[in-house]
Amino acid sequence: MNATQANDADERILRTSPLRKLLGRPELGSVVGAVAVFVFFAFFADSFLRAASLSTVLYAASTIGIMAVPVALLMIGGEFDLSAGVMVTSSALVSSMFSYQMTANVWVGVGVSLLVTLAIGAFNGFMLTRTKLPSFIITLGTFLMLTGLNLGFTKLIDGTVSTKSIADMEGFPSARDVFASTITVGGVGFKVTILWWLALVAVASWILLRTRAGNWIFAVGGNQDAARAVGVPVTRTKIGLYMGVGLGAWISGQHLLFSYDVVQSGEGVGNELIYIIAAVIGGCLITGGYGSAVGSAVGAFIFGMTSKGIVFAEWNPDWFKFFLGAMLLLATLLNAWVRKRAEATA
Repeated sequence: MNATQANDADERILRTSPLRKLLGRPELGSVVGAVAVFVFFAFFADSFLRAASLSTVLYAASTIGIMAVPVALLMIGGEFDLSAGVMVTSSALVSSMFSYQMTANVWVGVGVSLLVTLAIGAFNGFMLTRTKLPSFIITLGTFLMLTGLNLGFTKLIDGTVSTKSIADMEGFPSARDVFASTITVGGVGFKVTILWWLALVAVASWILLRTRAGNWIFAVGGNQDAARAVGVPVTRTKIGLYMGVGLGAWISGQHLLFSYDVVQSGEGVGNELIYIIAAVIGGCLITGGYGSAVGSAVGAFIFGMTSKGIVFAEWNPDWFKFFLGAMLLLATLLNAWVRKRAEATA
């Protein structure tokens, strides 16, 4: 074997190195963090390892994870959506009020809500691509408009800050089964949102890793101008990503509605930051072009373990935000270190 062949063999070995592949995974840091959080609460909270407790943790994680997945894809594409939290409430309000006022089968309201939330997402993407303004400004404006519309329309139509109950309307039981039922496994109840969450993670991972659209998402997040120069449909990709956030908001909104029968118009404010935190903890970069759907799921799982672990440990829940902030900083530092190690082995 000559020197050139030896060098080629070395490069092939490097390309397939398990260590290099492992260090190159965006979710590596979050997985390490999740294991640490799990061990921590398993030690300090006696009830944390019970099956019922695991069900509670998974449910808390799923309610965040359903939105964290499309938010993570959007961040990989280089953008933010500050309206994601209130959009969930908008989805629930539209479904509830349309069904009640039109005395229609609740599935009609569910369908109208889907169209509305997809339209809101398309609006965000369209405004972003046409005005060239930062997504922070565009979606902050949408956040404020939706906050006002949620409250204004609810008080105008129902006379209060909450919707009327639709629990006795046709189609409610079947819709509740789809969006808010409980599945019993081994005597332990698991919310159906966990299945929605896992399905979204699987679909999003397939899109990112196995489709041309996934390549487009990474390309526009890494360098938008370069992506456009090589023929990537930047406008269509970004609008699609925002519509993906709308789809997640629709699913979360229907769960909110069919879990409690009524919706408070002021809910959802501030949740957009939690979705972003879950995505960042999961390995997504603020600058775009890097991250994974699996990482966002791990980030949501860390959130669920922390929020419920504090309760199981019987600590003051006022400390939750402190732990969440500390995890965000530690995860960001760990992710940066992992990336540097991955680049050093390249």
